[in-house]
Amino acid sequence: MLHGVDVSAHNSSYEAKGLDFVFIKATEGRSYASPRRADQAAKARDAGCVVGFYHFLWPGNIEAQAEYFVEKCGAKEGDLLAADWESTSSGTHASGAQKDQFLRAVKKLRPHHRVLLYTNVSFWKGHDSTSYAGDGLWIADYVSPGKPRIKGKWLIHQHTDRPLDKNVARFENRAALKKWAAGGKE
Repeated sequence: MLHGVDVSAHNSSYEAKGLDFVFIKATEGRSYASPRRADQAAKARDAGCVVGFYHFLWPGNIEAQAEYFVEKCGAKEGDLLAADWESTSSGTHASGAQKDQFLRAVKKLRPHHRVLLYTNVSFWKGHDSTSYAGDGLWIADYVSPGKPRIKGKWLIHQHTDRPLDKNVARFENRAALKKWAAGGKE
């Protein structure tokens, strides 16, 4: 299994050396873009990591959120794109249909990028009705790395948030992840 982290503007510093991949919070809704996303991505690229960007999804204005995300994230060829689907700070959440719409909109806007769904076990089991995760499921479940409590096929497992959000990915090696991210076969 490969190892990686996901970071946001709250993570002023993180160590990319020794990691295989790094996901960076790029945007939220239609008005927030992380001021640290470019620096965090540069640090990950300098360490040879596969880079991913994610968008924290809010209910409503789905097409506009997708456009905002792809315009602001700074993704390069071979980078991964993801939707973060969970409860917002106001206790609301995008519906399952809106989650599907967002993933499809990002894929349409950036057809050469892999598009993933990040969500937690509670949302996957309790709010999802289609099991649609774009090109792959990134599941949060704070249990042993690589053993999330779901039946669905997952690619990335976030297994802790201490001291950072740590993840493992189901790829043989970094080259296999890079090939998949670039659109090649697993």
